[in-house]
Amino acid sequence: TMATLEVYPEHFQHIVRLLNTNVDGSRNVAFAFRMVKGIGIRFALLCCKKANIDTTRRAGSLTNEEIERLSDVFADPLKYKIPAWFLNRQRDPKTGKTEHVTSNVVDIKLRDDKERLKKIRCNRGVRHAYGLRVRGQHTCTTGRGNKTMGVTKKR
Repeated sequence: TMATLEVYPEHFQHIVRLLNTNVDGSRNVAFAFRMVKGIGIRFALLCCKKANIDTTRRAGSLTNEEIERLSDVFADPLKYKIPAWFLNRQRDPKTGKTEHVTSNVVDIKLRDDKERLKKIRCNRGVRHAYGLRVRGQHTCTTGRGNKTMGVTKKR
């Protein structure tokens, strides 16, 4: 059996820099861009289609102009007629805008949301503040995480 040898073009990059994230150049375009926080497989495929990039290509074979086009689609998806329900930040509480946040902005927005909930002292905010489960899960026996056990056996 012969080992398959992959031939790379001369401008191939093994690590592609996109939206402050190092992306693996040897993976398919859509799968590689999943490494960027806030971009999933479906959003990456849709953005590749809008930027006229073949999704079967490797991320390292993209030219700088194509990467620039893709990052422009990631930055302003509404301009490229990507529907609002596809975006991960709809009707932002502070600005009221619908946008798609990526990389470190995801963490910043999440932290701001939690701070807002804590500030208005709603149930979710209080539970975030105490480090309890927020979404209605049972907490009697599960999710103790190094806390004390219920009943211990006497010796």
